[in-house]
Amino acid sequence: MGRQISEKVTWVGKIDWRLTSFHGNELSTARGSSYNSYLVRDRKTVLIDTVWQPFDKEFVARLREEIDLADIDAIVMNHNEIDHSGALPELMRAIPTVPIYCTAKGEGIIRGHYNEAAADWNFVNVKTGDTLDIGESTLTFIEAPMLHWPDTMFTYLSGEGILFSNDGFGQHYATESLFDDENDLEMILAEAEKYYANILAIYSKQVRGKLAEVLDMGLTLDMVAPSHGVIWRDHIAQIVERYQTWSQDYAQNQITIVYDTMWNSTRMMADALAQGIRSADEKVTVKVFNVAEKDKNDVLTEVFRSKAILAGSPTVNYGFTYAMGGMLELIEGAHLRGKKAAAFGSYGWSGNVKAKIASRLEEAGFEIVDEGIQELWVPDQAQIEEVRAYGAAFARKVAGEADGEREQGEVEAAPPAPKYACKICGFVYDPAKGDPDSGIAPGTPFEDIPDDWSCPICGVGKENFELLE
Repeated sequence: MGRQISEKVTWVGKIDWRLTSFHGNELSTARGSSYNSYLVRDRKTVLIDTVWQPFDKEFVARLREEIDLADIDAIVMNHNEIDHSGALPELMRAIPTVPIYCTAKGEGIIRGHYNEAAADWNFVNVKTGDTLDIGESTLTFIEAPMLHWPDTMFTYLSGEGILFSNDGFGQHYATESLFDDENDLEMILAEAEKYYANILAIYSKQVRGKLAEVLDMGLTLDMVAPSHGVIWRDHIAQIVERYQTWSQDYAQNQITIVYDTMWNSTRMMADALAQGIRSADEKVTVKVFNVAEKDKNDVLTEVFRSKAILAGSPTVNYGFTYAMGGMLELIEGAHLRGKKAAAFGSYGWSGNVKAKIASRLEEAGFEIVDEGIQELWVPDQAQIEEVRAYGAAFARKVAGEADGEREQGEVEAAPPAPKYACKICGFVYDPAKGDPDSGIAPGTPFEDIPDDWSCPICGVGKENFELLE
Protein backbone atom coordinates (compact mmCIF):
# COMPACT_ATOMS: atom_id res chain seq x y z
CA MET A 1 0.00 0.00 0.00
CA GLY A 2 1.25 3.46 -0.91
CA ARG A 3 1.80 6.26 1.61
CA GLN A 4 0.65 9.78 0.78
CA ILE A 5 3.45 12.31 1.46
CA SER A 6 1.88 15.36 -0.19
CA GLU A 7 -1.25 16.25 -2.14
CA LYS A 8 0.17 14.87 -5.39
CA VAL A 9 2.89 12.47 -4.29
CA THR A 10 2.61 8.94 -2.95
CA TRP A 11 5.54 6.91 -1.60
CA VAL A 12 5.48 3.45 -3.23
CA GLY A 13 8.88 2.14 -2.20
CA LYS A 14 10.13 -0.78 -0.13
CA ILE A 15 11.43 -0.80 3.46
CA ASP A 16 14.17 -3.39 3.84
CA TRP A 17 14.46 -4.23 7.53
CA ARG A 18 16.68 -7.26 6.91
CA LEU A 19 19.45 -5.51 4.97
CA THR A 20 22.81 -5.79 6.77
CA SER A 21 25.23 -5.01 3.94
CA PHE A 22 25.14 -3.02 0.71
CA HIS A 23 27.19 -2.78 -2.47
CA GLY A 24 27.96 -6.46 -1.97
CA ASN A 25 29.69 -6.46 1.40
CA GLU A 26 31.35 -3.06 0.98
CA LEU A 27 29.00 -1.09 3.19
CA SER A 28 27.45 -2.15 6.49
CA THR A 29 23.78 -1.30 7.04
CA ALA A 30 23.07 -2.25 10.63
CA ARG A 31 19.82 -0.28 10.64
CA GLY A 32 18.52 -1.63 7.34
CA SER A 33 17.47 0.68 4.52
CA SER A 34 14.67 1.64 2.19
CA TYR A 35 14.32 1.96 -1.57
CA ASN A 36 12.16 5.02 -2.04
CA SER A 37 10.00 5.26 -5.14
CA TYR A 38 7.48 8.04 -5.68
CA LEU A 39 4.29 8.29 -7.71
CA VAL A 40 3.38 11.83 -8.81
CA ARG A 41 -0.24 12.31 -9.93
CA ASP A 42 -1.31 15.45 -11.79
CA ARG A 43 -2.95 15.54 -15.23
CA LYS A 44 -0.08 13.21 -16.08
CA THR A 45 1.11 10.47 -13.76
CA VAL A 46 4.85 9.95 -13.31
CA LEU A 47 6.76 7.28 -11.42
CA ILE A 48 10.11 8.43 -10.00
CA ASP A 49 12.62 5.59 -9.54
CA THR A 50 11.88 1.96 -8.66
CA VAL A 51 13.34 -0.51 -6.14
CA TRP A 52 16.04 -3.16 -5.85
CA GLN A 53 15.64 -6.19 -8.13
CA PRO A 54 14.89 -8.80 -5.38
CA PHE A 55 11.68 -6.89 -4.68
CA ASP A 56 10.67 -6.28 -8.33
CA LYS A 57 7.57 -8.50 -8.45
CA GLU A 58 6.41 -7.32 -5.05
CA PHE A 59 6.94 -3.72 -6.15
CA VAL A 60 4.91 -4.08 -9.35
CA ALA A 61 2.14 -5.98 -7.56
CA ARG A 62 1.86 -3.27 -4.92
CA LEU A 63 1.97 -0.58 -7.60
CA ARG A 64 -1.02 -2.25 -9.28
CA GLU A 65 -2.92 -1.87 -5.99
CA GLU A 66 -2.20 1.85 -6.11
CA ILE A 67 -2.83 2.58 -9.78
CA ASP A 68 -3.72 0.99 -13.10
CA LEU A 69 -0.26 0.64 -14.67
CA ALA A 70 -1.70 1.81 -17.99
CA ASP A 71 -2.29 5.20 -16.36
CA ILE A 72 1.45 5.80 -15.86
CA ASP A 73 2.48 8.39 -18.45
CA ALA A 74 6.21 8.53 -17.75
CA ILE A 75 8.99 7.08 -15.63
CA VAL A 76 11.82 9.23 -14.29
CA MET A 77 15.04 7.42 -13.41
CA ASN A 78 17.26 9.75 -11.41
CA HIS A 79 20.01 7.11 -11.10
CA ASN A 80 20.24 3.60 -12.46
CA GLU A 81 22.27 1.51 -10.07
CA ILE A 82 20.49 -1.81 -9.45
CA ASP A 83 18.98 -0.71 -6.14
CA HIS A 84 17.10 2.04 -7.98
CA SER A 85 16.38 0.54 -11.39
CA GLY A 86 16.07 -3.13 -10.44
CA ALA A 87 12.29 -3.34 -10.91
CA LEU A 88 12.34 -1.73 -14.36
CA PRO A 89 12.39 -4.97 -16.39
CA GLU A 90 9.38 -6.35 -14.48
CA LEU A 91 7.53 -3.05 -14.81
CA MET A 92 8.35 -2.53 -18.48
CA ARG A 93 6.92 -5.95 -19.35
CA ALA A 94 3.56 -4.45 -18.41
CA ILE A 95 4.01 -0.97 -19.96
CA PRO A 96 6.75 -1.39 -22.62
CA THR A 97 6.17 1.89 -24.48
CA VAL A 98 6.08 4.30 -21.55
CA PRO A 99 8.91 6.87 -21.92
CA ILE A 100 11.81 6.70 -19.46
CA TYR A 101 13.32 10.10 -18.66
CA CYS A 102 16.99 9.92 -17.68
CA THR A 103 20.37 11.40 -18.58
CA ALA A 104 22.27 10.12 -21.61
CA LYS A 105 24.65 8.36 -19.22
CA GLY A 106 21.62 6.88 -17.51
CA GLU A 107 20.35 5.34 -20.71
CA GLY A 108 23.74 3.76 -21.31
CA ILE A 109 23.80 2.30 -17.81
CA ILE A 110 20.26 0.91 -18.07
CA ARG A 111 21.10 -0.72 -21.39
CA GLY A 112 24.32 -2.07 -19.89
CA HIS A 113 22.48 -3.56 -16.93
CA TYR A 114 19.50 -5.08 -18.69
CA ASN A 115 20.87 -5.74 -22.19
CA GLU A 116 18.26 -7.23 -24.54
CA ALA A 117 15.41 -6.52 -22.13
CA ALA A 118 16.02 -2.78 -22.58
CA ALA A 119 16.58 -2.87 -26.35
CA ASP A 120 13.20 -1.40 -27.30
CA TRP A 121 12.52 0.80 -24.29
CA ASN A 122 11.54 4.40 -25.04
CA PHE A 123 14.30 6.57 -23.59
CA VAL A 124 14.09 10.36 -23.39
CA ASN A 125 17.45 11.92 -22.52
CA VAL A 126 17.34 15.07 -20.39
CA LYS A 127 19.85 17.56 -19.05
CA THR A 128 19.86 20.38 -16.51
CA GLY A 129 17.00 22.81 -17.11
CA ASP A 130 14.86 20.45 -19.16
CA THR A 131 11.30 20.17 -17.92
CA LEU A 132 8.28 17.89 -18.13
CA ASP A 133 4.87 19.58 -17.92
CA ILE A 134 2.52 17.27 -16.04
CA GLY A 135 -0.44 19.62 -15.56
CA GLU A 136 -0.58 22.09 -12.69
CA SER A 137 3.00 21.19 -11.81
CA THR A 138 6.27 20.87 -13.69
CA LEU A 139 9.17 18.47 -13.21
CA THR A 140 12.56 20.14 -13.67
CA PHE A 141 15.65 17.98 -14.17
CA ILE A 142 19.03 18.85 -12.64
CA GLU A 143 22.06 16.78 -13.62
CA ALA A 144 24.24 15.78 -10.67
CA PRO A 145 27.05 13.68 -12.18
CA MET A 146 29.17 11.67 -9.72
CA LEU A 147 26.73 12.08 -6.85
CA HIS A 148 27.55 9.30 -6.87
CA TRP A 149 27.44 7.82 -10.42
CA PRO A 150 27.94 9.58 -13.78
CA ASP A 151 24.22 9.31 -14.59
CA THR A 152 22.80 10.84 -11.41
CA MET A 153 20.28 13.67 -11.55
CA PHE A 154 17.79 15.36 -9.23
CA THR A 155 14.17 16.08 -10.14
CA TYR A 156 12.24 19.05 -8.74
CA LEU A 157 8.43 19.14 -8.52
CA SER A 158 7.03 22.65 -8.64
CA GLY A 159 3.96 23.51 -6.63
CA GLU A 160 4.73 20.82 -4.07
CA GLY A 161 8.30 22.10 -3.56
CA ILE A 162 9.80 18.61 -3.50
CA LEU A 163 13.36 17.83 -4.57
CA PHE A 164 13.75 14.15 -5.42
CA SER A 165 17.46 13.93 -4.66
CA ASN A 166 18.15 10.22 -5.17
CA ASP A 167 21.33 9.31 -3.25
CA GLY A 168 21.91 12.89 -2.13
CA PHE A 169 20.87 13.46 1.51
CA GLY A 170 20.11 9.76 1.93
CA GLN A 171 20.76 7.34 4.77
CA HIS A 172 20.63 3.58 5.05
CA TYR A 173 17.90 3.55 7.66
CA ALA A 174 14.74 1.43 7.79
CA THR A 175 11.69 3.03 9.34
CA GLU A 176 7.93 2.86 8.94
CA SER A 177 7.84 6.55 9.88
CA LEU A 178 8.84 8.15 6.60
CA PHE A 179 9.74 11.68 7.75
CA ASP A 180 12.71 13.14 9.59
CA ASP A 181 10.56 14.67 12.34
CA GLU A 182 9.03 11.27 13.09
CA ASN A 183 12.40 9.68 13.87
CA ASP A 184 15.37 10.15 16.21
CA LEU A 185 17.13 13.11 14.58
CA GLU A 186 20.59 12.34 15.96
CA MET A 187 20.32 8.76 14.76
CA ILE A 188 19.37 9.67 11.21
CA LEU A 189 22.02 12.41 11.08
CA ALA A 190 24.59 9.84 12.20
CA GLU A 191 23.46 7.48 9.43
CA ALA A 192 23.53 10.37 6.94
CA GLU A 193 27.12 11.14 7.95
CA LYS A 194 28.14 7.48 7.60
CA TYR A 195 26.47 7.43 4.17
CA TYR A 196 28.32 10.58 3.14
CA ALA A 197 31.70 9.42 4.46
CA ASN A 198 31.53 6.04 2.75
CA ILE A 199 29.78 6.94 -0.52
CA LEU A 200 29.96 10.66 -1.28
CA ALA A 201 33.12 11.96 0.42
CA ILE A 202 35.20 11.04 -2.63
CA TYR A 203 33.04 13.48 -4.62
CA SER A 204 33.00 16.35 -2.12
CA LYS A 205 34.07 18.85 -4.75
CA GLN A 206 31.06 17.92 -6.88
CA VAL A 207 28.84 18.08 -3.79
CA ARG A 208 29.97 21.65 -3.09
CA GLY A 209 29.32 22.70 -6.67
CA LYS A 210 25.90 21.05 -6.90
CA LEU A 211 24.75 22.48 -3.57
CA ALA A 212 25.71 25.96 -4.70
CA GLU A 213 23.96 25.44 -8.04
CA VAL A 214 20.72 24.17 -6.49
CA LEU A 215 20.65 26.90 -3.84
CA ASP A 216 21.30 29.55 -6.51
CA MET A 217 18.21 28.31 -8.39
CA GLY A 218 16.09 29.73 -5.57
CA LEU A 219 13.87 26.66 -5.40
CA THR A 220 11.23 26.44 -2.70
CA LEU A 221 12.14 23.33 -0.74
CA ASP A 222 9.29 21.96 1.33
CA MET A 223 10.65 18.42 1.14
CA VAL A 224 13.86 16.70 0.11
CA ALA A 225 13.00 13.14 -0.85
CA PRO A 226 16.03 10.86 -1.25
CA SER A 227 16.03 7.27 -2.43
CA HIS A 228 17.18 5.79 0.88
CA GLY A 229 16.03 6.56 4.39
CA VAL A 230 13.76 9.32 5.67
CA ILE A 231 12.24 12.20 3.73
CA TRP A 232 13.41 15.59 5.00
CA ARG A 233 10.66 18.12 5.71
CA ASP A 234 11.39 19.62 9.14
CA HIS A 235 15.21 19.74 9.15
CA ILE A 236 16.01 20.57 5.53
CA ALA A 237 18.26 23.50 6.40
CA GLN A 238 20.11 21.33 8.90
CA ILE A 239 20.92 18.49 6.49
CA VAL A 240 21.90 20.97 3.76
CA GLU A 241 24.19 22.72 6.24
CA ARG A 242 25.71 19.36 7.20
CA TYR A 243 26.42 18.59 3.55
CA GLN A 244 28.07 21.98 3.14
CA THR A 245 30.24 21.28 6.19
CA TRP A 246 31.08 17.69 5.26
CA SER A 247 32.14 18.70 1.76
CA GLN A 248 34.67 21.32 2.98
CA ASP A 249 37.67 19.23 4.16
CA TYR A 250 35.63 18.33 7.22
CA ALA A 251 37.35 17.64 10.54
CA GLN A 252 36.36 17.74 14.19
CA ASN A 253 38.83 18.10 17.05
CA GLN A 254 39.45 14.36 16.99
CA ILE A 255 42.44 12.07 16.56
CA THR A 256 41.67 8.47 15.64
CA ILE A 257 44.03 5.56 16.13
CA VAL A 258 43.48 2.58 13.84
CA TYR A 259 45.50 -0.58 14.26
CA ASP A 260 45.69 -4.34 13.90
CA THR A 261 47.60 -6.64 16.19
CA MET A 262 48.86 -10.23 16.40
CA TRP A 263 50.21 -10.80 19.91
CA ASN A 264 49.03 -7.51 21.47
CA SER A 265 52.29 -5.59 20.97
CA THR A 266 50.68 -3.14 18.52
CA ARG A 267 47.56 -2.98 20.67
CA MET A 268 49.70 -1.95 23.65
CA MET A 269 51.26 0.76 21.50
CA ALA A 270 47.83 2.02 20.38
CA ASP A 271 46.67 2.34 23.98
CA ALA A 272 49.88 4.12 24.98
CA LEU A 273 49.55 6.53 22.03
CA ALA A 274 46.02 7.40 23.16
CA GLN A 275 47.28 8.10 26.67
CA GLY A 276 50.06 10.30 25.34
CA ILE A 277 47.70 12.30 23.13
CA ARG A 278 45.34 12.95 26.02
CA SER A 279 48.20 14.01 28.28
CA ALA A 280 49.15 16.72 25.78
CA ASP A 281 45.65 17.86 24.80
CA GLU A 282 42.75 17.25 27.16
CA LYS A 283 40.26 18.84 24.76
CA VAL A 284 40.89 16.53 21.82
CA THR A 285 38.65 13.50 21.34
CA VAL A 286 40.70 10.30 21.02
CA LYS A 287 39.23 7.11 19.57
CA VAL A 288 40.98 3.76 19.16
CA PHE A 289 39.83 0.96 16.83
CA ASN A 290 41.13 -2.50 16.03
CA VAL A 291 40.36 -2.65 12.31
CA ALA A 292 40.16 -6.45 12.35
CA GLU A 293 37.31 -6.32 14.86
CA LYS A 294 35.47 -3.03 14.35
CA ASP A 295 33.04 -2.41 11.47
CA LYS A 296 35.19 -0.99 8.67
CA ASN A 297 32.60 1.57 7.55
CA ASP A 298 32.15 2.89 11.08
CA VAL A 299 35.94 3.24 11.32
CA LEU A 300 36.05 5.14 8.04
CA THR A 301 33.35 7.46 9.34
CA GLU A 302 35.51 8.21 12.40
CA VAL A 303 38.53 8.84 10.16
CA PHE A 304 36.34 11.21 8.12
CA ARG A 305 35.56 13.13 11.33
CA SER A 306 39.18 13.32 12.45
CA LYS A 307 41.78 16.02 11.95
CA ALA A 308 44.52 13.41 12.22
CA ILE A 309 45.01 9.67 12.46
CA LEU A 310 47.67 7.22 13.59
CA ALA A 311 47.70 3.91 11.73
CA GLY A 312 49.57 0.89 13.05
CA SER A 313 50.23 -2.77 12.35
CA PRO A 314 52.65 -5.52 13.26
CA THR A 315 55.04 -6.42 10.47
CA VAL A 316 53.68 -9.46 8.63
CA ASN A 317 55.53 -10.90 5.63
CA TYR A 318 57.52 -7.64 5.47
CA GLY A 319 54.32 -5.58 5.29
CA PHE A 320 51.10 -4.82 7.15
CA THR A 321 48.21 -7.12 7.99
CA TYR A 322 45.34 -8.00 5.68
CA ALA A 323 42.86 -6.02 7.79
CA MET A 324 45.07 -2.92 7.83
CA GLY A 325 45.56 -3.21 4.07
CA GLY A 326 41.79 -3.17 3.56
CA MET A 327 41.38 -0.20 5.87
CA LEU A 328 44.08 1.76 4.05
CA GLU A 329 42.36 0.98 0.75
CA LEU A 330 39.04 2.32 2.09
CA ILE A 331 40.74 5.43 3.42
CA GLU A 332 42.50 6.12 0.13
CA GLY A 333 39.27 5.57 -1.79
CA ALA A 334 37.46 8.23 0.24
CA HIS A 335 39.82 10.98 -1.05
CA LEU A 336 39.85 12.76 2.30
CA ARG A 337 41.73 16.07 2.38
CA GLY A 338 43.21 18.40 4.98
CA LYS A 339 44.11 15.66 7.45
CA LYS A 340 47.41 14.70 9.11
CA ALA A 341 48.79 11.27 9.91
CA ALA A 342 51.69 9.13 11.02
CA ALA A 343 52.37 5.41 11.23
CA PHE A 344 53.41 3.07 14.02
CA GLY A 345 54.04 -0.61 14.44
CA SER A 346 55.82 -3.50 16.11
CA TYR A 347 58.23 -5.94 14.54
CA GLY A 348 60.54 -8.86 15.16
CA TRP A 349 63.20 -8.98 12.47
CA SER A 350 61.94 -6.67 9.71
CA GLY A 351 60.73 -3.16 10.42
CA ASN A 352 59.22 -2.31 7.04
CA VAL A 353 55.65 -1.78 8.14
CA LYS A 354 55.91 1.80 9.42
CA ALA A 355 57.29 3.16 6.15
CA LYS A 356 54.77 1.16 4.09
CA ILE A 357 51.80 2.46 6.04
CA ALA A 358 53.10 6.03 5.86
CA SER A 359 53.54 5.69 2.10
CA ARG A 360 49.93 4.54 1.66
CA LEU A 361 48.64 7.37 3.84
CA GLU A 362 50.62 9.91 1.85
CA GLU A 363 49.23 8.49 -1.38
CA ALA A 364 45.77 8.86 0.16
CA GLY A 365 46.34 12.62 0.57
CA PHE A 366 47.29 12.81 4.26
CA GLU A 367 50.06 15.10 5.45
CA ILE A 368 52.64 12.87 7.15
CA VAL A 369 53.80 14.81 10.19
CA ASP A 370 56.89 12.74 11.04
CA GLU A 371 58.53 9.34 10.61
CA GLY A 372 56.28 7.65 13.18
CA ILE A 373 57.36 5.12 15.78
CA GLN A 374 57.96 1.38 15.97
CA GLU A 375 59.05 -0.99 18.71
CA LEU A 376 60.90 -4.31 18.65
CA TRP A 377 59.05 -7.34 20.05
CA VAL A 378 56.74 -6.81 23.04
CA PRO A 379 57.27 -3.28 24.41
CA ASP A 380 58.50 -3.14 28.01
CA GLN A 381 57.69 -0.28 30.37
CA ALA A 382 60.47 1.92 29.04
CA GLN A 383 59.22 1.43 25.49
CA ILE A 384 55.64 2.14 26.54
CA GLU A 385 56.80 5.44 28.04
CA GLU A 386 58.57 6.19 24.76
CA VAL A 387 55.34 5.54 22.86
CA ARG A 388 53.35 7.75 25.25
CA ALA A 389 55.87 10.53 24.73
CA TYR A 390 55.56 10.12 20.98
CA GLY A 391 51.74 10.33 21.26
CA ALA A 392 52.05 13.59 23.19
CA ALA A 393 54.48 15.00 20.62
CA PHE A 394 52.17 13.95 17.78
CA ALA A 395 49.24 15.73 19.42
CA ARG A 396 51.29 18.92 19.76
CA LYS A 397 52.38 18.76 16.11
CA VAL A 398 48.81 18.24 14.95
CA ALA A 399 47.81 21.25 17.05
CA GLY A 400 50.52 23.29 15.32
CA GLU A 401 52.93 23.36 18.23
CA ALA A 402 56.58 22.32 18.39
CA ASP A 403 56.94 21.92 14.66
CA GLY A 404 60.59 22.89 14.93
CA GLU A 405 62.70 25.02 12.63
CA ARG A 406 64.36 23.87 9.44
CA GLU A 407 68.00 23.12 10.04
CA GLN A 408 70.29 25.91 8.88
CA GLY A 409 71.50 25.26 5.39
CA GLU A 410 68.85 22.59 4.71
CA VAL A 411 67.56 22.89 1.15
CA GLU A 412 63.80 22.98 0.86
CA ALA A 413 62.52 20.32 -1.53
CA ALA A 414 60.93 21.50 -4.72
CA PRO A 415 57.13 21.43 -4.49
CA PRO A 416 55.50 18.50 -6.29
CA ALA A 417 53.91 19.10 -9.68
CA PRO A 418 50.27 20.12 -9.19
CA LYS A 419 47.46 17.58 -9.50
CA TYR A 420 44.41 18.09 -11.68
CA ALA A 421 40.89 16.76 -11.12
CA CYS A 422 38.24 15.82 -13.67
CA LYS A 423 35.23 18.12 -13.24
CA ILE A 424 32.89 15.34 -14.35
CA CYS A 425 33.92 12.25 -12.36
CA GLY A 426 36.51 13.54 -9.88
CA PHE A 427 39.43 11.42 -11.17
CA VAL A 428 42.70 12.99 -10.01
CA TYR A 429 45.66 13.08 -12.37
CA ASP A 430 48.80 12.80 -10.26
CA PRO A 431 51.96 13.70 -12.22
CA ALA A 432 54.01 11.49 -9.91
CA LYS A 433 52.02 8.46 -11.08
CA GLY A 434 51.21 9.50 -14.64
CA ASP A 435 48.77 7.32 -16.56
CA PRO A 436 50.79 4.33 -17.77
CA ASP A 437 47.72 2.65 -19.31
CA SER A 438 47.48 5.61 -21.70
CA GLY A 439 51.22 5.85 -22.26
CA ILE A 440 51.71 8.82 -19.90
CA ALA A 441 54.90 8.15 -17.95
CA PRO A 442 55.23 8.92 -14.22
CA GLY A 443 56.67 12.38 -13.74
CA THR A 444 54.73 13.93 -16.64
CA PRO A 445 53.21 17.32 -15.66
CA PHE A 446 49.59 17.82 -16.64
CA GLU A 447 50.44 20.55 -19.13
CA ASP A 448 52.71 18.13 -21.00
CA ILE A 449 49.98 15.53 -21.56
CA PRO A 450 48.90 15.36 -25.25
CA ASP A 451 45.76 17.34 -25.99
CA ASP A 452 43.93 14.23 -27.21
CA TRP A 453 44.36 12.44 -23.87
CA SER A 454 41.07 11.62 -22.12
CA CYS A 455 40.02 10.84 -18.56
CA PRO A 456 40.57 7.12 -17.89
CA ILE A 457 37.39 6.96 -15.82
CA CYS A 458 34.68 8.86 -17.69
CA GLY A 459 36.38 9.53 -21.04
CA VAL A 460 36.03 13.32 -21.22
CA GLY A 461 38.81 15.43 -22.70
CA LYS A 462 41.70 17.21 -21.02
CA GLU A 463 39.82 20.51 -21.14
CA ASN A 464 37.43 19.17 -18.48
CA PHE A 465 40.19 19.08 -15.84
CA GLU A 466 40.95 21.80 -13.35
CA LEU A 467 43.74 22.45 -10.86
CA LEU A 468 43.17 20.54 -7.63
CA GLU A 469 43.03 22.94 -4.72
